[in-house]
Amino acid sequence: MSKLLFGLRAAVVLILIGGETLASQGRLSAKAQISSPEPASGCPVPALSRMRTHQVRAGETIDEIARQYNLLPTTLTVMNGGLAGGIRSGQTLTIPPFNGRVVAPNPGLTWEEAAATYNSRADVLFEINGCRATVPERIFVPGVFWQPTPTVSVPTDHPLQTYPLAAPGNIIAAYGWQPNAARQELVFNTGVTLAAESGSAVLAAGEGTVAFAGQDRVYGRLVVVNHAQGLQTRYANLNMLAVKVGDRVQAGATLGTLSPGSGAFLQFEVRLNSDQGWVAQDPQRYLSDLGVR
Repeated sequence: MSKLLFGLRAAVVLILIGGETLASQGRLSAKAQISSPEPASGCPVPALSRMRTHQVRAGETIDEIARQYNLLPTTLTVMNGGLAGGIRSGQTLTIPPFNGRVVAPNPGLTWEEAAATYNSRADVLFEINGCRATVPERIFVPGVFWQPTPTVSVPTDHPLQTYPLAAPGNIIAAYGWQPNAARQELVFNTGVTLAAESGSAVLAAGEGTVAFAGQDRVYGRLVVVNHAQGLQTRYANLNMLAVKVGDRVQAGATLGTLSPGSGAFLQFEVRLNSDQGWVAQDPQRYLSDLGVR
């Protein structure tokens, strides 16, 4: 599963990315890793140094192998030359630490230019490729590029117009891929994580109906509000709840409060209803002032 920062795990099942569990399961066969330059001091081990191999056993399928490594089948296909003829017993497959692909950037690119080329973020590429000052000849780019999530235009009259905290807070973690040096892995944040003052009131970003209010195994104390235009907002890591399921709330209404202790934060998410369920969106596309508070 894609994991959220700060232990908020992905109910985030709605994001089409694999997690990073590399522990051997079932019939896995981990072999020698692909060599790569040593990482800079304090930097996570580069993704290219964490590649594994898997020797296909009789009867195994791409789907089964992908599940064993918590990857998408398309990741294995791309990482192994397309596999046009399928797989065969005894074949050795390259297994990346998470979904993505290996690319060879044009010589002389900066990390910012590489990020723009591969639709990624410069800081993420920098950290997962060894924190090198210059872009190497081969880099690992995370993501699911062969099944891109369509960019949905945001109507100007959408119902989300209110900042979700009574007092503004800095963004601890933005939406999208985030390097986590402590666990030496990438995580995918399905919302934005906002630093907050102790005991801050959490406010509804727009008018809507409370669809959930209570304890959630993934999010802790959580409030979910459904809005017009197929939108939904989620407010996680609350301490006290001020609403219940079925309540009609106005924009700016108090949904609850955060912890009175130090280090309080709000996990704020925007979801869009679709055939795949409530799919996570970048909250800053709806509330642009999230990034400038």
